[in-house]
Amino acid sequence: MAQFSQQQMTPPILLAVPNVSEGRDPRMISAIGEAFAGEGVRLLDTHSDPDHHRSVFTLCGRPEQLADALLAGARTVLERIDVMSGRAGNPASRGEHPHVGALDVAPIVYLDASARGSACAEALVLADRIAEELIVPVFLYGELTADGRGSIRSRAELRRDGVVGMAGRMAAADFANGGLRPDFGPSRMHPTAGATLVAAREPLVAFNVQLARPATVEDARAIAALIREGGGEGLPGVRAIGVQLSGAVAQVSMNIERPLDVTLAMATEAVGRHARVDGAELVGLAPRAALEGFPDDIMLSGFDPVRHLIENALGF
Repeated sequence: MAQFSQQQMTPPILLAVPNVSEGRDPRMISAIGEAFAGEGVRLLDTHSDPDHHRSVFTLCGRPEQLADALLAGARTVLERIDVMSGRAGNPASRGEHPHVGALDVAPIVYLDASARGSACAEALVLADRIAEELIVPVFLYGELTADGRGSIRSRAELRRDGVVGMAGRMAAADFANGGLRPDFGPSRMHPTAGATLVAAREPLVAFNVQLARPATVEDARAIAALIREGGGEGLPGVRAIGVQLSGAVAQVSMNIERPLDVTLAMATEAVGRHARVDGAELVGLAPRAALEGFPDDIMLSGFDPVRHLIENALGF
């Protein structure tokens, strides 16, 4: 994993990367960002995408302060976003990105192994407070769900079939055959906010690659199936889907969970073996090493090394 020297700071600096199911209303996105930036917590970046209908906020702060800020932001999210009303009748209205809630995911990110315990504790405190104070069911994923055999529950597993699918699985009484019981909070979806997924994890990189025409969304989905972990050309720790953006642009959207082993250059090359790449974008921040060797002839849209490399943003 990436190691970021914090000079034995106590308590450590942690990141949080709340993903919110709103990517189209600038005023709403700004208000949510302001709510997340609580006392002692910095908002490092906001990335919004109208096609995915999603905004990704990157925060940094100390334990306790970070959970307070995330809860304040979550309150604003609940006041402003409804992912449940009319969802079954018009699923596409909520965007291309899979989701189960208004505050869809809220991972706490540790930057070196010594901070893992602090991140896990902060994530559990956050999960408990969202459930207790906002009455939203919370599901844990990733490291916090590891059992004795090393098996973990994934984000993709929980988001399968979206809010409608999760609501149905939560209503099912047979937990042995697909029924879901939240780790914290009520046993039914919140009437407007759905559910929230919480984790503690190392830094991952969210990365999108646009395909040049005449590639289609079907091409993007086929490529995603090939290069994701477990696919025919699977890259370890890569989660990928194919989506269609406005203007009939096809995109391969990825989460790269081991960005020091699979760099952005490697992921781009894997996509480029099957279709011409027309551009790419980084969602949020990434470790400097993840960008090593990235091809000069591919535009990385909106990338600013001062803001988007973790080491530079935090001054490490």
